[in-house]
Amino acid sequence: MYLTAEKKQELFSTYGKGTTDTGSPEAQVALFSFRINHLTEHLKINKKDFATERSLVMLVGKRRRLLDYLKKKDIERYRSIIKELGIRK
Repeated sequence: MYLTAEKKQELFSTYGKGTTDTGSPEAQVALFSFRINHLTEHLKINKKDFATERSLVMLVGKRRRLLDYLKKKDIERYRSIIKELGIRK
């Protein structure tokens, strides 16, 4: 399994407020970004895996909605998470 409990805790402690902070937008965006990167690598190898492609598109949409919410609520938190994850240029 590519996403273990330890990896999740590491992501939540790095981008969230602690290891148990699973609900903050920053932690969720970090988790979605990790999953998106994994699925992107999978699709580079398996080009005809359309079920995974659909899940990837849905994950990108979820991350986009969370980032829009964060941008609307607190622009500084939005800018910091974008910069840390390297989502935008």
